[in-house]
Order: sequence, then C-alpha cells, then structure tokens
Amino acid sequence: MNIMGVLIQESNPPSVTQGGTTTAAAVHTSSAAEEKALEMDGKGVVKVSRETWGRKAQFVLSCVGYAVGLGNVWRFPYLCYKSGGGAFLIPYFIMLFFTGIPLLLMELAVGQYTRNGPVEAIKMLAPILQGTGVATVAITFLLTTYYNVIMAWALFYLVASFNAELPWDSCGNYWNTDNCVSLKNYKEYNTTNDSVSSTEEYFNRRVLNITGGIDDFGEMRWEIFGFLVLAWILVYLCLHKGVKSSGKVVYVTATFPYMVLAILVGVGASLEGAGEGLRFFIQPDWDLLMEAEVWVAAAAQNFNSIGIAFGSMIALSSYNEFHSNTLVRDTMLISGINAFTSLFASCAIFSVIGHLAFIQNEDVDNVVASGPGLVFAVYPAAFSAMPVPQLWSVLFFIMLICLGIDSQFAMVEVVITTLMDGFPKLKPLYFNRKEVLVLYICLFTFACGIPCTFQGGMYYFQIIDWYVAVVSIFFIAIAEVIAVCWLYGATRLRRNVEEMTTSTPNIYFVSCWLVISPILIFAIFVFSFIQYEVVTYDDYIYPDWAELLGWFIALLSMVWIPIGIVYAFATAEGSFTERLFLICKSPISEATYGYQFQDDSSTYRRAYFDRGSREDIFMEHYKKHEI
Repeated sequence: MNIMGVLIQESNPPSVTQGGTTTAAAVHTSSAAEEKALEMDGKGVVKVSRETWGRKAQFVLSCVGYAVGLGNVWRFPYLCYKSGGGAFLIPYFIMLFFTGIPLLLMELAVGQYTRNGPVEAIKMLAPILQGTGVATVAITFLLTTYYNVIMAWALFYLVASFNAELPWDSCGNYWNTDNCVSLKNYKEYNTTNDSVSSTEEYFNRRVLNITGGIDDFGEMRWEIFGFLVLAWILVYLCLHKGVKSSGKVVYVTATFPYMVLAILVGVGASLEGAGEGLRFFIQPDWDLLMEAEVWVAAAAQNFNSIGIAFGSMIALSSYNEFHSNTLVRDTMLISGINAFTSLFASCAIFSVIGHLAFIQNEDVDNVVASGPGLVFAVYPAAFSAMPVPQLWSVLFFIMLICLGIDSQFAMVEVVITTLMDGFPKLKPLYFNRKEVLVLYICLFTFACGIPCTFQGGMYYFQIIDWYVAVVSIFFIAIAEVIAVCWLYGATRLRRNVEEMTTSTPNIYFVSCWLVISPILIFAIFVFSFIQYEVVTYDDYIYPDWAELLGWFIALLSMVWIPIGIVYAFATAEGSFTERLFLICKSPISEATYGYQFQDDSSTYRRAYFDRGSREDIFMEHYKKHEI
C-alpha cells in the first residue's frame, strides 16, 4: 500500500491571491523522500495521495467488523450480567442515543475530512489538545496487548472441540472438583448451592489453571502461549498488505457470526430455565439505576464497542474518498447493527445462564462468576443440548476468532496509521515497507500480552481491561469532544460534513456535539470517582499494589493530554496570550482545504483556478460560510 507519510501543515500557510482578494490556502509540505507520492496538478498546487478503500462496502464492513466484535459477544453480556441485567439496558440506550451515535459521526467526519490518523487529525483541529490523538493511540495499543488473549482462549476451545467428547461436558476429569455438575447428565446429580458447572470448571481449572490471586502468578500456560502466537500470526497475515487486503477479509469475518448466533439463540430459548435468564436480562432492577457503576459500565460499553475515543474510526474513515457522501447513513448503520448484535448475542447467553441456574438450583445472578470468562463458561453449555455438539462448538469458536480478528484489524491499523503518518523519519527502520512495520508492531504487542498467559494472568487481564477500557476512556473522550466540538467548533464541523456530503447534520447531532454529550460524559466521569470501588474478579479483592498498577496503566494513555498541552504552548511563539490564541485555533483554512482532494471536474477546482468568470463561485462559497 502506498500510504504517504504525514504532510505536516504549516502553522502559517501561504496565501493565494484571487482577483485582489487574499485567502489562506491549506498547503502542506513534505520531506524529499515523500515528494514522489505527491501529484502536481500542473498549476503549482500539491494534491495529496492516500490509499483508499477498494469499495465502499469494505469501509462499512470494516467499521461494522470493529464495532461488532468481541465487545458484543464477550464484553456486553458480562457487563450486563455484572450490572444487574435489565438495569444495564436503560443507561446503555440513553448513552447510545446521546453519546454513541453523535460521537461516531463526529469521528467519521474528522477522519474523512483530515484524511489522517487520530494524532495528526486532532492536531490539525485543536493544537492545544494534540495529545488527545496520542492518547487514543496509546489506549488502543494497550487494548491490543491483551485483546488477542481472548482469541488465544477461543483457539484453545476450538482445538478441544475436535475431541470425540467435548471435554467440558463431563465431570470426573483431573481438573474437576467434588462440586462439579455435568450439564450433559445434570439430572443424575444432587445439586446444591455450592455446585459448579463443568463448563466453568473447565475454563478456570483446565484452560487457565487459575491461581488464588495476583500475588501468586504461577507458571506459564504454554498452551495459551502457543495459541497467542497463532492468534498474532493470523492478525499479521490479514493486515500486512494494507486496508485493501483486510477489507476483503471482512466480507467473511463480519457476516459469518450472525449465522452462528441465530442458531445459538434458537437452541438457548428451548432449554429448561431459559425464561428466567431472559427475564433477568430484560427486567430492570430500578434501584441499580442509582448506582454510578451501572452508568459507567453502560457508557464504557458504548465507547468500547463502537470505538469512540480509541482512534479506530478516525483511522478507518481517513481512507475514505473526501467526497464520500454517506457519513450519516454509515453512522446509523454501524451503531444500529452494533446495538442489535449486542442484544441478539445477550439473548443467547442469558437463556443459557437461566438453564445453568435451573440445573444448579441457584439464582440467576449468582450462577457464574461475572468476569471476562463469562462467555467461555456459559456458551459451551448450549452445545450439550444440540445434536453433533462438536460441529456447533467448532463453528462458535471460529465465530469468536472472526470477531476478534475484526476488532484487531481496526485497533492495529490505528497504530500502523499513526506511525506511518506521524513519524516519517522512522521509515528507514522498516525499509519503507508496511508489511515490515506490521511485523514489528505484532511482535511488540505480542510480547506485552505474555503476562496474561500465566496461571495468574486472568487477574492481570482484569486489571488492565478495567483501567484501560473503563477508567481511561472517559478522560480521553472528554478531551476529544472539547478539542473537536468546542475548540474547532461543532458548527464548523457541520460545514465540513456539508462540504464532503452536500448535506448538513441536523440539530440533534449539533446539540449533542455542543452540549449533551460533553455534559453526560463529564457527569459520569465525576460520579465514577464519587462512588469509586476497587476492581474485583468475582469475589477476589485486589491488593493495594495491584490497584496502583491499574492506575499506572491508566496514566499511560491519559498522561499524553497534559504533555501535549505543555508541548504546544512551549513550541508556540509570542506572548502568553498570543500563544494561547494560536494553539487554540485550528490552522486549517476552511475555504481552500478541500481543494487538494478535488478532481479536475469539480466546481470547487474551477472556482479556485478560473480567476475571472469563476471567481464569483469561489467568493460565494467563501462568504456563505463566513470564513
């Protein structure tokens, strides 16, 4: 792929005279090594070259593949279960409507307009908060370090599914305890409140061989280590040729999961006790709505699943054509499919949880540990009730792997785009070949995920997942909204969308950008500290040093925002007031910025260059937007 290095925009772009009227032109400079990637239009103006999606469907499916991923099948059910079932759905949809949908459009618009990854994009819009772009990349990188561990678990189960008998179907194995209850022959057992399903014991005692706490990290689980290596090989093979190759892969990975989920929903609904599980999922506990933790979890799920403040959507949309005119439609499609999939997958898992509660003679909210392993302890229970369970088990875990690869596409692409766009001087280190850079990134992030492959790795996994995907995300989201909607301006962003798509976002989007979304995010962020509770794994309470480790991990992403403010101020020129004004103002010249992405037939291009009869069109555009 021939992606250019970043074209650093000049703080004071040169002016262009139009029939006596001088306007600032959005002209970019580049290093000598990048000049071959620039195309001159024959009239002295540089056009920007950047790889684009092979087809529009590839962009939409890549976004859907990222949004509809493990977050829907893995994170949504366990957060919903942990937060009281139906009580989670109300704040989830409130946050989706007032933050998820409008901020998704905001990020897609920013990426398509700037045609840069999140670091350069935010820097171009609000230099004072340029660290926000770095923070989104940092949080995405941290997520990639442990996200593939879930794929490693899925690969473990996939291989085990080829046994003559599914190993989690029975008790009496060396990893089982006296409290084990086989789901296949549960009627033969005298169940008590201490009973544990064979699927849960298989995950905790066979797959993880988990220790008693994070203080006892135990030995490396070599099987998990090997599957983690395989997971990263799969990601590399899908990404090393760029967005055009990964765009083709998503035709399969983004659509196959729905077939498997549909089958699981049908089977789950037929199990004994399924109704109680579905009732827990749908019926809210109104008292829980007063707890900040439920709202925090609901907002975090929206941001994590859709990709808000992770930079992924900015990076993916930066490969769109400048005049791709389906931004609003894509936003509604992506967010709608994402919400539907979360609900659809949860119907499958909560019906099985109801079945487990029936078998174990236990309340639904106490039947399994409400942690990241919920999916692996619950979904396999459905296979026992199906004919040829090995077949459905294989299909399900292939589905999980597809979802994991889809999510990793977008997250690793953020890191790749950032390094290629933001650090062109590093090109000699990877020989200016993207496949070499992708290899470096995959190797480094794989190494960072190795602690999760130890016996006590689940405790570390829970720590990093909570403090990265929940705590850090609100701080970064607030900074991103301030940078784009307040400093750059929501009305200006609306004009940018109009320039790209010829249609203007309605009052719903603009009011959410300006007021509703920032207030909601800030309120949840504040109340999450007021009602702060230490993270737990099931009933295990982490020691103080582990909590400090979590906050240190959170700071690895958040710290870039104040660093960016200091850097922007220190590198600006002039008095204190002049510096503050300069770094709060976007250097983009709205009147001429879009020119570099126009083709020869566009009215915009003719208005810009035909300095006589066509000057009136240019000035009409200039005056219309009061630029």
